[in-house]
Amino acid sequence: MIEILNISNLSVTPKNAPNRLLVSNISFKLSAGKTTCIVGESGSGKSLTALSVMGLLSRQLQAQGSINFQGQELTKLDKKALQRIRGAKIGMIFQEPMTSLNPVLTVGYQIGESLTAHLGLKNAALKTKIAALLTQVGIPSERADSYPDELSGGQRQRVMIAMAIACEPLLLIADEPTTALDVTVQAQILKLLDELKTRMNMAMLFITHDFGVVADIADDVIVMFRGEIVETGSRNQVLNNPQHPYTKALLACVPDIEGKKELKPIDYAWLKTGLKEDKAAA
Repeated sequence: MIEILNISNLSVTPKNAPNRLLVSNISFKLSAGKTTCIVGESGSGKSLTALSVMGLLSRQLQAQGSINFQGQELTKLDKKALQRIRGAKIGMIFQEPMTSLNPVLTVGYQIGESLTAHLGLKNAALKTKIAALLTQVGIPSERADSYPDELSGGQRQRVMIAMAIACEPLLLIADEPTTALDVTVQAQILKLLDELKTRMNMAMLFITHDFGVVADIADDVIVMFRGEIVETGSRNQVLNNPQHPYTKALLACVPDIEGKKELKPIDYAWLKTGLKEDKAAA
């Protein structure tokens, strides 16, 4: 397998409080043609990890450690060098497309920005590529002249996907791209992303808190809790034979199709004790 991304000992801290770890010494690798899901509750550090890869952390935060993308150390690059990689070699689907898209610009214009910046496309060639991308994600090409508020939630999400894959990146980061969608549209988006990953042989980092999504799309799984990676493994290993108390607690919260399973909310008092016992045993 071709290694695309290698993250080693990545930590994220506030600049004014460098001892306060928001993401703590995490390490993992991504390979071409494979989907790795990061799963965990809100605040576990999933999005901060993705934003660190993109070099898009807020000015109040800083990343330490190694983010190696195809032999390039991203943490050492200046803004201009990062801009040449973002959108061209690494694409990202952000959360909440209605707030990520500019409401006063057409979706076609917004898709075309990266095509012009990275590929130099203009005029007829640009329009042709925009139309092809919209068609590829299941939107009629004539909707290029539409504004975001003229599209449904599912269509806006597809526009975000078209923007992210416009330059055929080697790595696609999808940050909870189906959270606000109904079940039918969610299934369509997941199928589309999986098809695009296979067709383009991309590495995909998929961020979610939904184990149902993990079961559908993941090759490998990373479980995060309070800024740390607590468990990693293949989809089957993590879903069918979880080892960490937090992973077990998360899976206990997932309902079954027949509705017969007794759902158990996470007992954080017990979990805290269990984590201490695990560290002591190690």
